[in-house]
Amino acid sequence: MTTKVDGPSSCIRNNGHEMAPLNTRARGDGTHGVTIMLSPPDRNSIGSREGAGLPDGDPDRAAWSGKMQFFLSIIGYSVGLGNIWRFPYLCQQNGGGAFLIPFMIMLILEGIPLFLIELGMGQRMRLGALGVWNTIHPWLGGIGISSCIVTLFVAIYYNVIITWCFYYFFNSFRVTLPWAECPQLNGTDVPECERSSETAYFWYRTTLDASPSIEEPEGFKWWIVLCLLLSWTVVFFIVMKGIQSSGKVVYFTSLFPYIVLTIFFIRGITLKGAGAGLMHMYTPKVEKLLEPTVWLDAATQVFYSFGLAFGSLIAFGSYNTPKNNCVRDVILVSVCNAVTAIYASVVIFAILGYKATVGVDRCISVNKGILVKHGVLPSVHVDNVEYERAMHTLDPLASANWTLEHCSLEEQLDSAAEGTGLAFIVFTQAIVQLPGAPFWAVLFFTMLLSLGLGSQIGILEGMLCTIFDIDIFKRIRKPYVTGVVCVICFTVGLIFTTGAGEYWLKMFDSFAGTIGLVVVALMETIAVIYIYGHKKFTEDIYQMTGIRPGLYWQMTWRYIGPVIMFGILLSSILSMILRNPTYAAWNGELGITENKSYPDWVMGIALAMIVASVLPMPLVFLLRRFQILKVDLDIHQGSIRRNETTASTKEMIDEDDDDDDDDFSGPALGGPVNVRSDSDDEDEPPTIGKMLSKQHSTGNSTSSAGNAANATATATAHQTFQFKNQHHLTANPLAASPVRKKPFSMEVMDF
Repeated sequence: MTTKVDGPSSCIRNNGHEMAPLNTRARGDGTHGVTIMLSPPDRNSIGSREGAGLPDGDPDRAAWSGKMQFFLSIIGYSVGLGNIWRFPYLCQQNGGGAFLIPFMIMLILEGIPLFLIELGMGQRMRLGALGVWNTIHPWLGGIGISSCIVTLFVAIYYNVIITWCFYYFFNSFRVTLPWAECPQLNGTDVPECERSSETAYFWYRTTLDASPSIEEPEGFKWWIVLCLLLSWTVVFFIVMKGIQSSGKVVYFTSLFPYIVLTIFFIRGITLKGAGAGLMHMYTPKVEKLLEPTVWLDAATQVFYSFGLAFGSLIAFGSYNTPKNNCVRDVILVSVCNAVTAIYASVVIFAILGYKATVGVDRCISVNKGILVKHGVLPSVHVDNVEYERAMHTLDPLASANWTLEHCSLEEQLDSAAEGTGLAFIVFTQAIVQLPGAPFWAVLFFTMLLSLGLGSQIGILEGMLCTIFDIDIFKRIRKPYVTGVVCVICFTVGLIFTTGAGEYWLKMFDSFAGTIGLVVVALMETIAVIYIYGHKKFTEDIYQMTGIRPGLYWQMTWRYIGPVIMFGILLSSILSMILRNPTYAAWNGELGITENKSYPDWVMGIALAMIVASVLPMPLVFLLRRFQILKVDLDIHQGSIRRNETTASTKEMIDEDDDDDDDDFSGPALGGPVNVRSDSDDEDEPPTIGKMLSKQHSTGNSTSSAGNAANATATATAHQTFQFKNQHHLTANPLAASPVRKKPFSMEVMDF
């Protein structure tokens, strides 16, 4: 609804809020009962841009320099470390190639539809997460705050992974990799390393200097502190100016991992045992599809691999042009994400197959030596066929004390880990066995750095975009705000540089970014589809792209997507309640990890993080529903604020109008308003003389009673207009120049 009224004595209605005539009744003390604060918008403000057919939102908002920059940024964000060290593990544990079936189904039914909701709303509104949900309805403003809090938690611990990658990257520039052999003590291997392995010892003792439990931090590790400082410094310089600075870095962070993966792929498939690794991973175990946990793992992997609910996709979409084909972008990025995960799995398991084959060969060599020592085999150089025959004919009672090892390729491949264990223990052990190991180590950890930085850029961009939607922060230079955020994150992140750092990271990863994100995503879907309206959103997509979403989109948006997210949320809550959460603590005496339960006080912190990420949504709803929140943040331009009223005007300002169902905000709640002067010079602010000129020049056409009333009111009243630019203009209506041609014109824009 757009209402345009000419003349100072007219009344403007918007969602039931009426603004009194300019020459309203005076109090009798020489002052007016109403002071109207008008914020003169930029000529490209929300209202004027919409009237011109231009996009809504902040007219000064940054924009992508080209389509390629946007595409690479969103690829770098959505394709992250999870594609490398989470997806291959899930394939291995959930039926091999059969896991691709639930993964692709969940991608189609959950990932792509939710992806389009976030990207499309950002492009339509040209606002960050906070601005989008406030615009849909002020009661939903908590969704943007919740997503910002969750993003803050994830940004704090995600950069620690980049820190560890930096440490391994620097140690890769050695002729002999430091995790290739155990350190010597008095000419013999350190017992802790001998009991575990070279790569496990370097990870737990040299890199982390891990403590026995999360309750024993054992102080800060200075080398990790320095690497954490370096990683936050690098991140700051990348994102300090928003996409103007980060948009140039994404060309490296997005493309380089594919170059490295291709190099590893070419090298990996030529290695001995690569075929065995690929067969082990992708041989389908269809019976696994009958287990509900497999489908749940697929849905969870799709949800987190896209980076939904962080606000980053909304921010990326808000920098697009209004006619950008976001539907095509969503499909392309989704396909690229899925293909990258499968491609990375091929590379990982080709090399892990080589590692397993080498491990089996070493195991067989050790057993041959034992058999030769006991006279079972004539030489260690016999072929494997004769070795297998000897092992089958061996007397179990006689060989009980020979310490023979069980050499199984299947067991070697089943020992593949996920997360940090895959990257820093298992894969580094495979790299050691490659010729020219330092070169491959540098490539691998440069790839991890690129993937990590690409995702971290997107995570921070979503959070900073939300912060800059708040009016008070718009007045501060972006590098200053970004610097403060990075300093806060670095300070909190020091907890991960202690001996218990990995245990804390596991806790943050398990609780800070799980339930909160799913709840935010579920509320986003409800807000767009059921409050904003699926018909209106469908029309928005059509207006932007020329593509009208059909039955597939409607069914997944309205029914299937919310049901899947509710299932993920319910299963996550039940899992936390029914299973005692544990973490893997390093036991240096045994050289293995042991599962330990989190202490009660740590679980209290975990619960506090979950509550902090969810609480803003009901809190903002209650504060605004019952009008408890008297002072609100202004995230729109051109807002009208009421300072004071009299009995004669209070009813017109506070009255609710139920006829307009599409407007949820209005001026009283900080909704968008356009104030426009029709004078020849658009940059000249409106004056009282301008606003009353038409009435003065056309006085003969009005009734005599109206003229008398206006003359009486203007003779005793004094109207003050306060503009954001601090120009306080006061004019005498009787002195208005008769040569003014055009009246004051006000236009109230309604989302």
